[in-house]
Amino acid sequence: MTSATLHQTVASSADLEAEFASLLSGCAIFELTERAKFSLSGNDRVRWLNGMITNKIRDLAAGQGIYAFVLNPQGHILGDLYAYNRGESLLIDTDKAQAEKLLGIFRKYIIMDKVEIAELSDKLTAIGVAGPKSRMILGKLGLDLPQLAPLQFVDMHWNNSAITILRTDNVALDSYEVWLAPEHHSQVWSAFSDSGATPISAETLELLRVASGTPRYAQDIRERDLPQETEQLRALNFNKGCYIGQEIVERIRSRGNVHRKFTGFEVRGPLPHGIKIQADGKDVGEVTSTATLPLAAGPRHIALGYVRRELATQPLQAGDVQLTATEIPFSGVFKQS
Repeated sequence: MTSATLHQTVASSADLEAEFASLLSGCAIFELTERAKFSLSGNDRVRWLNGMITNKIRDLAAGQGIYAFVLNPQGHILGDLYAYNRGESLLIDTDKAQAEKLLGIFRKYIIMDKVEIAELSDKLTAIGVAGPKSRMILGKLGLDLPQLAPLQFVDMHWNNSAITILRTDNVALDSYEVWLAPEHHSQVWSAFSDSGATPISAETLELLRVASGTPRYAQDIRERDLPQETEQLRALNFNKGCYIGQEIVERIRSRGNVHRKFTGFEVRGPLPHGIKIQADGKDVGEVTSTATLPLAAGPRHIALGYVRRELATQPLQAGDVQLTATEIPFSGVFKQS
């Protein structure tokens, strides 16, 4: 990241408790260095991308975004991304670990299309802002936002710096991203911190991800998984026309269901991710992410993973630990849960 000071530390258990509390009752800020952004420009960009992803980009208004999967012809998930309409270009945001893979797929399928790809890592960085007091802290900085829908963004100026503020699609709590040039990063970060926002570590951010029930590609969503198994129906549009893998998605839809589903689990003790879930001694699922939430009432063990749909209400076991399938986001963690 050019001309930016990264504010990342390893948190102690006491830090984790204080940082997680700031997410639940205050305002937290965090680095988004694990995200990668690139732009799509050219006259064919909208038509072309609409044929590449599972969600509908064709009628997306400027200032709006969508979440989507990229599939192979067999309907399996090659990656996930957010796509935003910035008017004369589309901005793609994805996990940095899968960025090169997705770029390779995109370049493979640009044949005679008028589409140009530009990586933005040297031009654009981002700061995350989350918690019930997020809008109050933004207001303290003179950033009075209009009411934004999830994945809607607005371009603003702050201290002669051009920034973009996006409301995320996290349904568990109020959450935003601030996009800005790397040279303005330290100034904006310090302004948030001085206004009462609490910097949090990557470890605390991972607790938020699991508690919110947000899957991560390559960990919770893998290439062997089918879109409907992930329960991320927000990534699918069934009225958008043809795209790679559509036939399989439609076949699953017409069939009515898939056998497995992605869900949350209440866990009676710590677990490693990747452990198999059993019912009556038979493998019926797997744990893909785990977390121990440092709540005021005491630690709470939770997990994300997959289980066979018809067995989700049955007694479940992972090793010697009992699990109970539950809806996500996890209830009783966030104020609006």
